Amino acid sequence: DLQICQHRAPTCCTKKMEESYQAAVRRERTQSIQALNFELKYMIVGHITAFQEAFESLLRFAENRTSSLLETAYRPMAKEAAEPVKELFTDISLYILGAETTVEGAVLRFFDSLFPLVYSRLINPGITDLSEDYTECLRLTRQDINPFGRYSKNMVTELSKSLWASRMLSRALSLGIEVINTTEHAAVTRECSRALVKMQYCPHCQGLTLIRPCAGYCLNVMRGCLASVSELDAQWRDYISTLEYLANEMAASHDLEMALSSIWSSVNEAILHAQLNGPQLSATVDKVCGQPKQQEGNLSSANIVPVKEVTGAQTFVMAHTSLNNKRREFINYMKRSRTFYASVAERLCDGDLVMRDSSTCWNGEDVV
Repeated sequence: DLQICQHRAPTCCTKKMEESYQAAVRRERTQSIQALNFELKYMIVGHITAFQEAFESLLRFAENRTSSLLETAYRPMAKEAAEPVKELFTDISLYILGAETTVEGAVLRFFDSLFPLVYSRLINPGITDLSEDYTECLRLTRQDINPFGRYSKNMVTELSKSLWASRMLSRALSLGIEVINTTEHAAVTRECSRALVKMQYCPHCQGLTLIRPCAGYCLNVMRGCLASVSELDAQWRDYISTLEYLANEMAASHDLEMALSSIWSSVNEAILHAQLNGPQLSATVDKVCGQPKQQEGNLSSANIVPVKEVTGAQTFVMAHTSLNNKRREFINYMKRSRTFYASVAERLCDGDLVMRDSSTCWNGEDVV
């Protein structure tokens, strides 16, 4: 009653053993592909972790740099500005990790929150009544009178270019893990499991437990079983090219590290621009929002302090170099895996599965 290991000679197999063999080959095929995938998956997961750690390090550095600028040069508003600064960098982090948000929205929200503070603490430091209604009016007015000049738009442009490539790379890496996981758990067809049993276990039914499949026979069986997996070859090659393109985009003109490290400078230039245009801004705001209560005496136009480079460049250079090196190593490894899905059958037949150093092997019907 054997269905797979039919042979003219006496056999020690039963139909129940054939069923056990089919369960075994399904399990072994999954384990074999998992073993092949392990290094590739390990590299991608490792790079995702390294990328996120290096990115978070750069982000913390850029946030500390911006906070230091406010505490050093704009002390009257530094404490109240801490929350908008924190929100800006949280939004950037979420954007990189794939959240449904935009860089433009994050930056403009930051400047909306910053303007009431710049206006009431630096341009008109005599204001004593900063009600919720007046603060909201200032926020809304910011969008019309553009107190920060071109600097807010420049910051959106620079960050959008550099963060886009980083966001896409992060999403692409997650997609790579998804593809690998899917191939590991691809269903084994009935024809495939029967062919694998015939190749690996039918010799056992003749008492030939040490004989192994012939190399050519193994390749034919594996290629048949892995036809759906090998069809990924062209798309996988395109995927590797896309990773390479995104990594180059990050390292070239839209440099992530430089864009993050210059946020403090953009914020400084924006605040200085608003201060220098203080009288015109005040006249416009008074018409739109009305005149708030002020202390006696003219305290307007706080001293404009020129700001030098904020310290901490060495930390930034180390994080920048670390991220660049990790990116380069990862892309070089991934380029070597271009043929991964085209060569799965060859690699599964390479090693202990087939007979290498002997002229005697199993061809599916008999020992040859």
